[in-house]
Amino acid sequence: MGMDGIFLGLAWYWWFLIVVLVLVSIPLKVKFLKWWSRRSQAHKEEQSGKWGGEE
Repeated sequence: MGMDGIFLGLAWYWWFLIVVLVLVSIPLKVKFLKWWSRRSQAHKEEQSGKWGGEE
């Protein structure tokens, strides 16, 4: 049995899958962080003045 296409004990197709997952997850993470930031900001604005705590 040859060691063709094996790096750190994983066959080439596992490395390909890992790279694809990372490349897909980065834009999704950025999109989620932008959404979370907008949601957080809206939540803060909604809370403002609710209990007379305006400054």
